Order: sequence, then C-alpha cells, then structure tokens
Amino acid sequence: MKYQSRKKAFILLADGTIFHGKVVGENEGTAYGEVCFNTGMTGYQEIFTDPSYFGQLMVTTNAHIGNYGTNENEIESDSVKIAGLICKNFSYNYSREDADGSLEEFLSQNNLLAISDVDTRALVSYIRDNGAMNAVISTEVDNISKLKEELANFPSMEGLELSSKVSTKEAYFYGDENATHKIAALDIGIKKNILRNLAKRDAYIKVFPYDTTFAEMKAFEPDAYFISNGPGDPEPLTQAIQTAKDIIASDAPLFGICLGHQVIALANGVSTYKMHNGHRGINHPVKNLLTGKGEITSQNHGFAISKEETEAHPELEITHVHLNDQTVAGMRMKGKNVFSVQYHPEAGPGPNDAQYLFDQFFENIAKTKQNTASV
Repeated sequence: MKYQSRKKAFILLADGTIFHGKVVGENEGTAYGEVCFNTGMTGYQEIFTDPSYFGQLMVTTNAHIGNYGTNENEIESDSVKIAGLICKNFSYNYSREDADGSLEEFLSQNNLLAISDVDTRALVSYIRDNGAMNAVISTEVDNISKLKEELANFPSMEGLELSSKVSTKEAYFYGDENATHKIAALDIGIKKNILRNLAKRDAYIKVFPYDTTFAEMKAFEPDAYFISNGPGDPEPLTQAIQTAKDIIASDAPLFGICLGHQVIALANGVSTYKMHNGHRGINHPVKNLLTGKGEITSQNHGFAISKEETEAHPELEITHVHLNDQTVAGMRMKGKNVFSVQYHPEAGPGPNDAQYLFDQFFENIAKTKQNTASV
C-alpha cells in the first residue's frame, strides 16, 4: 500500500475536541478554517473548486474519496478553494476511463493539506450536534497548545466578507458575442457551470468584480442581470447589496443564486442569519410552492434569509421551501422580473431537477424585450 508509514495528523475544533487521522500523500503543515461537511456521494472535485467553500475545512461523509480520479472539465474555478480536506478512506488509485489524473496529484499541485483515516461519522455527528465552528488540521502533533492559541484568534465566518478573495479582479466575457441575449453577471464567487448554463441558452455574459456599481454594469447595455453564489457572510457586501437595489429599481430582469439570493433579500430589507450547520450536499429536498412539485437539489450555504420577514414583506413571495427544516429556498418579487433561489440549479455536482430556473430567467428576458419593443 502506498504511504504505509504516513505521518500522524489531527483535527482540533474550537471547543478543544480532537479527532485523529493521518496525512494524505507527502503534504505536511497546518490549515485553519470553518469545519463543515458535505453529504454528496460524488462530485468531490467540483466541491473542492467551488468558490462558495472558500476558507472552509471540508469533511466528506462518503467513505471513499479519490476513487474516480480527476478531470480538468470538472473544476468550478481556477483553483482549489477549500482550506483543507478531511476524509475517511483516501483512494490513491483511481479507475475511471476519462480521468486525467489522481486526486492525490491534484491536491499536491494545489498545495492542499488533506488528512484521512478519520472517524468521519463521529466527527460529522459531533458537528451536527454542536454546530459549525472553526477548526485546524495539522501534522504538528507536538504543537497542540500553540495551535489552540492561534485557533482562538482565527476570525469567525459570521461577519466575514470573502467575496473579494474569490471574485475576478477584472471584468471578462464568456460565451458567443453574437448571442441573442446579453447578461451582466456580478461575480461574488461564481461557478463555471453557471456561466455554461447561461451561455448554452444563447447568452453573451460579461462578468464583473464583486464591488461593481450598477452604472458600470449598465454600461454593457445588458438585457438582464445575474448575481452569483459565493462564500462568507452576505451582510458585509454593502456594494453588492446597493447594486442589487439599483438593478431592482431599474425594472430589469434579475436572477440570484445562493449568496446572490441572500444579497437580493438584503436589498429588500430582509435580514440573514448564520445557520447551525448549513446545507451542503446534492440530495436536498425542496418543494416548489408555485407548482407543488418536489425537487432534489444541490446545496451549499451556511447562511439563510429570515422566513418571517420574507412572509411579512409586501413585495416578496416565497416560492420554494427546504423540506428538511422549512427554510426559505426561493423567492420572487411581486410585479418585478426578479427571483432567486438558495440552492444550485446549475448543479456541478448534483441533479438537474432545477434546470428550469434558467429557462424561467430567459423567459423573463424575452417578455421584457417584447414589452420594451411594443412601447
């Protein structure tokens, strides 16, 4: 077996609890972040490169990680975004015909610390009971006291603005410039599969940095606007919230996903809160209240919007609810072509039950164009 004498490693939680494991490959060192877990059976490469996971230590609940290798077409950003990986069994060998490398090589290239041989069932059970919290993973088994001190000073995810860490620095274009529709997208941590889904519906997209104003986006003369997913607490994103307010006031079509959904809520005066654990996985049940149909969805968020405030808001309507805990999974504005969801219709990874939301967005664009032309 490869790396039979692997170095010992451990996870130290903010409350002092320790779980033991061994380092993956030859990487050594220490990594800090908020510890969270994802229940997906597949899609580890997409998860590791999703900007929404920036700064988090990822616990994978599936027993085997790495068994189907990696593929360059399955990354959701330009690099690994998680702070570290914690798993039960790490597969150094892989068996997929179209894989272009091993997960071990992928993690090594991205300088990511990963530890395996951890009792992940016990760890996840502990997190479920006690909530998401900061943690450190390390191979420095003789420096636990020092790591405890450093962990105590590590910033909490609540109140943390992280979009600036993952957003594009300069605006760029995606898709066919001769496409029928033009969309201005605010990148607060956008996934590549969102851009793929917009482009394949005949759209040319200009992607703007997280702090772009409405005036700058409007100069592109788009047919509609989009606000992406992303990491961290939505409340510190003051410019994005103001941009959302201005887009809403312009009566242009607007679609938001995940963090974008929370930003649109804040733009309407609805508050957000940090969840006990959040939703992270690819089998979360959601009910569409408009159709009565159920959807199996891909989710990744640690914050949510206030259900009570959304219900009481005269201009908002809840369109989707999460069936596990009745949190708001989608909403729309009355009399406006503005809607958003807390989950990921683009999947990557996950099921495609919610792909219709992209079609709905483009239907709104077509209606707006038709109404404008008839005036």
